[in-house]
Amino acid sequence: MLRFIGRRLLEAIPVMLVIVTGTFFMQRFVPGGPFTAEKAVTPEVMHNLEAYYHLNDPLWKQYTDYLWDLCPKRFHPGELAKGLDFKAAFGVDFRPSFKYPNRTVNEIIADKLPVSLELGGWSLLVALGLGLPLGILAAVRRNTWVDYLCSSLAMTGICVPTFVLGPILVLAFAIHTGWFNASGWYGPIDRVLPCLTLGNVYAAYIARLTRGGLLEVLNQDYIRTARAKGASELRVVFRHALRGGLLPVVSFLGPATAGILTGSFVIETIFQIPGLGREFVNSAFNRDYTLVLGTVILYAAMIIILNLAVDVVQVLMNPRHKFE
Repeated sequence: MLRFIGRRLLEAIPVMLVIVTGTFFMQRFVPGGPFTAEKAVTPEVMHNLEAYYHLNDPLWKQYTDYLWDLCPKRFHPGELAKGLDFKAAFGVDFRPSFKYPNRTVNEIIADKLPVSLELGGWSLLVALGLGLPLGILAAVRRNTWVDYLCSSLAMTGICVPTFVLGPILVLAFAIHTGWFNASGWYGPIDRVLPCLTLGNVYAAYIARLTRGGLLEVLNQDYIRTARAKGASELRVVFRHALRGGLLPVVSFLGPATAGILTGSFVIETIFQIPGLGREFVNSAFNRDYTLVLGTVILYAAMIIILNLAVDVVQVLMNPRHKFE
C-alpha cells in the first residue's frame, strides 16, 4: 500500500505542473491586469507597482521564480495545526495578494479555508444522511411505491441546481417563516440552509448509486445462501450486501467531495459566506494572479489526495482489487 501511495504521489507531480503552467499563462494572456480596474494612476506609480510585484520581469522569469516559490523547502507538517501555515510547514510561498496588498495568499487561505471545509463537511454529512437511507429503501422495496417515491426524490435533487434551490429555500424558510437567516456565517443556525442546498444535489446521486449497487449485490449467490440459512432481511442487507453495494458510492465520493468543495463557490456567493470559494470568484474578476493560482493549486491538491484516498478505501473494501 505504501508503494502504491508513493507512486501515485509521484505521478501527481507532473499533473500539478501542468495545472500551474496552464493557470499561470492563461491569466497573463487574458486582456487586462491586476491594476487596470483601479483608479487611473501616473506612469511612475504603475511602474513602481509592477516592479514591486515583479510584473516588469520577462514572462519566463516570472514563471520560473513562481515555481521556485512553490517548491517545498522544509517539512514540518505540525505547523499546519497552528493555522494552516503552508509557508512554515513546507516552505511553500503563494506570494502577496494583488487585491489585498497588506496580506499574503497564505494568510487568506489560512483564514478562509476552514470556513469552506466546514461548509463542505456538513454538506457531505447531509448528502450521506439523505442519500444512503433513500437508496437502501429503494433497493429493498424494489418496484413498490417506496422505490418510486425515493427515486422521484433523487431525480428531483439531480434536476434542481444549487443556484435555484438556494433562493427557494431562502424565500421559504428565511423570508416567509423567519426560521433561518438568509445570509451570514455566525452561528449554528446559519449552517442549515447552505448545507442543505449543497448536500441535496449529491444526496440524489448517492441515492441512485446506492440503489443500483445494492440491487446488483442482492442478486448474488452468497445473498441467496445467507437467506437460505435463515438470516433476517436486516442482517442480509447490512451485514452481507451493504459492503459490496456501497462500492459505487465510495468511487463517487472522491470527485463528489471535490465537487462539494468547488461547488461552494455558488453557495458562498448566494448565502454571503466568507469562505475561500467566494474569494476565488472575486480574485478572478480582480485579476488577482497570485490568489487565483494559490486557490487553484490548493483545490487541485485536495482533489488528488481525495481520489487517492478513495482508491485505497476501494481496495480495502473489495478483496478482488489489489494495490497495482
